[in-house]
Amino acid sequence: MNLRFLSTLGLALMTSVSFAQQKPATKAPAAKTALATLPSGTKLIEKVTKQPGQLVIPYEKYVLPNGLTLVVAEDHSDPLVHIDVTYHVGSAREQIGKSGFAHFFEHMMFQGSDHVGDQQHFKLVTAAGGTLNGSTNQDRTNYFETLPSNQLETGLWLEADRMGFLLDAVSQKKFEIQRSTVKNERGQNYDNRPYGLASEYISKTLYPYGHPYSWLTIGYLEDLDRSNVDDLKNFFLRWYGPNNATLTVGGDVKPAEVVKLAEKYFGSIKRGPSVPVQKLPAPVLTADRYVSYQDNVRFPMLQMVFPTVPNGHPDAYALDALADIIGSGKTSLLYKNLVKTQKTVQAQAYQQNSELGGFLDFVALPFPGKTLDSTEVIIRNTLKEFEKKGVTDDDVQRFKAQNEAQIINSLASVQGKVSQLAAYQTYFNNPNYLTVYLKELRGLTKADVQRVYDKYIKGKHAVILSVLPKTGGVAAARPDNYTIDQAGYKAPDYGYNGLKYTKATDTFDRSKQPTAGTNPVVKVPALYQETLPNGLKVVGTKNTEIPAVTMRLTIRGGHRLEQAMPDKAGLAQLTASMLNEGSEKYTGEQFSAALDKLGSSVSVNAGDNETTVYVQSLTKHLPATMALLEQRLLHPRFDAADFARVKKQQIELIANFANQPAVMADLTYNRLVYGSNNIAGTAVAGTTTSVGSITLDDVKSFYNTYYAPNVSYLVAVGDVDQATLDKQLGFLKNWAKKDVTIPADMAGVQPDKTTIYFVNKPGAAQSEIRVGYLTDMKYDATGPYYRAYLANYLLGGAFNSRINLNLRENKGYTYGARSGFAGTRYAGPFTAQAGVRADATAASVKEFMSEISNYPNGISDEELAFVQSSIGQSDALKYETGQQKAGFLSRLVEYNLDPSYVQQQTDILKNLKKEDVQAIARQYLPADKMAIVVVGDDKQLPALQALGYPVVQLDMEGKPVAAEMTKMPMPAPTEMAAPTDEKMKKQFDDGSKIKTKTKKGKS
Repeated sequence: MNLRFLSTLGLALMTSVSFAQQKPATKAPAAKTALATLPSGTKLIEKVTKQPGQLVIPYEKYVLPNGLTLVVAEDHSDPLVHIDVTYHVGSAREQIGKSGFAHFFEHMMFQGSDHVGDQQHFKLVTAAGGTLNGSTNQDRTNYFETLPSNQLETGLWLEADRMGFLLDAVSQKKFEIQRSTVKNERGQNYDNRPYGLASEYISKTLYPYGHPYSWLTIGYLEDLDRSNVDDLKNFFLRWYGPNNATLTVGGDVKPAEVVKLAEKYFGSIKRGPSVPVQKLPAPVLTADRYVSYQDNVRFPMLQMVFPTVPNGHPDAYALDALADIIGSGKTSLLYKNLVKTQKTVQAQAYQQNSELGGFLDFVALPFPGKTLDSTEVIIRNTLKEFEKKGVTDDDVQRFKAQNEAQIINSLASVQGKVSQLAAYQTYFNNPNYLTVYLKELRGLTKADVQRVYDKYIKGKHAVILSVLPKTGGVAAARPDNYTIDQAGYKAPDYGYNGLKYTKATDTFDRSKQPTAGTNPVVKVPALYQETLPNGLKVVGTKNTEIPAVTMRLTIRGGHRLEQAMPDKAGLAQLTASMLNEGSEKYTGEQFSAALDKLGSSVSVNAGDNETTVYVQSLTKHLPATMALLEQRLLHPRFDAADFARVKKQQIELIANFANQPAVMADLTYNRLVYGSNNIAGTAVAGTTTSVGSITLDDVKSFYNTYYAPNVSYLVAVGDVDQATLDKQLGFLKNWAKKDVTIPADMAGVQPDKTTIYFVNKPGAAQSEIRVGYLTDMKYDATGPYYRAYLANYLLGGAFNSRINLNLRENKGYTYGARSGFAGTRYAGPFTAQAGVRADATAASVKEFMSEISNYPNGISDEELAFVQSSIGQSDALKYETGQQKAGFLSRLVEYNLDPSYVQQQTDILKNLKKEDVQAIARQYLPADKMAIVVVGDDKQLPALQALGYPVVQLDMEGKPVAAEMTKMPMPAPTEMAAPTDEKMKKQFDDGSKIKTKTKKGKS
């Protein structure tokens, strides 16, 4: 990931900074003189303060005597704290034969330390109402947790214990389990995912043999098999010293208190070996390097990659702008020449910079029937077109505006602020690197963009990767012409010999977990609301933390409206896609350009039960953004050429689902639990047949019939008050009411016995498993649905749930497993799911069913206390960002709730008994009447059949391919349809829905 896109700011910042003047980004940072030295020896290095009306991240930076850098950002906007420990070591400190070790070690850091038991790090943070994770990239590894502010000391105690007291707790068993977990992660995210290995091919072709960027952070399986516990211990001793780490703490804290606690818990940890700055020359390509490989994909892919510069290089920002102009969005040349002309499903360019190097990547996925060699020709001709066209002032203005908005929105959370400070300190020894970025960005000119094109792209050689479907029929852009040259490689000497573990000694008992302070007082957002004469409900809350506004317009119905016209399934999504094109006033390209100049977004998305219009705007651009919203919502263009292209894209994407095992599992599962008569069994994108039958008149009719204010509500959160917003809503007040009927719910297919439904995916590295049935529960805030959410928390709702601990932490079968109830205005299913190692397919099904079957036997007092503590203290994290506040307000309107429901949930949780959980489990976990869907290689069939359940084999369209072995009614077969995207880990909020979070490193 490009660091600058996480940490950039495109507006003037005025800060009061106390430290020695920094040198430009192109040079090493100047040494900074301590402003003060505390009696403990800790030095205050610098202090950045906020002036009234300015946008800045205030912080204080300290260095402890053992070399640990401490950055503290005081922010009392929410009663929470975010802690980040970043170690300046990633896969770039590995070597040939030992790849993947930095990431593997990240997993081991969660397996307990001297004073924290096995698997207790996750449990203690979760029990405190917090969230946590870790991630590894090429250049650094970080560990982080967000906690209610009264849990600050617990968070620091946990991080310090694994920094200073890990090795004695390492065991061979833990080592083997986490090695298996990392293998599962590779299988899920690389080997079993379409195009998952493309980045691996690019890396080993672009960089010389032995260059630490020539392999991915995940590493190679054979290298993981080659590693041992001694490797792990040496890695820890070499790189995990406090002098190679930055501790960043932000939120509802006092710097003096944080310094005192950091000294207490981290101060006695011994300094590690010094870590020299690592620099390597950029790769030099003397000719174009063509490589290819085959994958389970429908669309071939072409990547053209040019080496560029490392992060912090003065040309990096201009290269970002170059990539944006050529290949980002509807204003780009790639869109015009490849997507608009229906030659490719998608085409884009992006610039990626890391600490030791960077590259500019052009990516295109041709439609079936289009060739990769012709695609390459079009990309090269596009570059020639850029040379003739040049760069305009509008191009540069759009780039600057988008970056400004991006960074402002990233500051909405304490985690966003802390992550930015931590990254800047780690890479540049300067948490206030924003000032350097500002100088570069604000001074960027179109001449700079043209200059970097001439320097790094024009006439230069590239790596050209062709990804070919295994089904054949597609040739590479050109025959492979590159072979890796291993000559001259010399393994680096990182200084592992003679390392010794010197355990810290303390004057206090580290085995005692710190006592938490008083629970912070959490206030739900104060809101205003009104109902317009046309029936549109408006709800909002003002928040001035950042100068931005988030809005969400919800139009009820969505995919459910297709219940009466199943032969037109996909119409809601196709209509939403057409609204994202042009309007009466603007073409699609002009509309995109207008938004980009503001740094705003206005996007329409169709879901199962609603169509949602998302609006994001800086406060200063709100009037202009609202004018664009009016165009998009009330004056769509409905251009015939746009319709033909968007329809073709939707059909091709549906056809591509057969190459995605997780999608196939969701499709099959939905068909089974909802049945053939319920439109919910056919997901939002529809089928190739249904979408193929849709006409532009169908889209116009759907829009004219179902887009109405009286079935809609608008939520507004951010730097705008009710009176100001009301002035912007004139066009919505004129939106005409319509007579819209929202379809009622339909009963699903209830099985009479648990049955396995198997779909063959030849050669699948993993198997996707779904287990469950359609409940009769709709969403409620304080009734059976909320209580079922509480009951499931221990089964599969938390990281430390029984299902995840069993399948991931104890067995090593999966990267992550979970379960949960889903419900809206319509009844939803109970689902347990995971992607598991192929050879553990049957064993995983057995463990899933064992956990579900045994759960009604009851839970322990300790488990009940964990549920009450974890969920009860999590309120501090629920209302921080604009998106979170918008979700809360939307829930109030959608389900006609009073804000007091939050307190009612608290009371229900406090009074929850073990017997309540047991009763809910008995009622809603019928382990003998569930559908088990498995998508994997048919080599796993014999072991599945040996489990004793009836087994029905289905093809990818849901049709039986073998004699039925069960009396369970089968829904009529339907074509492939797109499901809702499922991520690695789901965390539940207050029961209203499932929140999805994608996390790197650990799930």
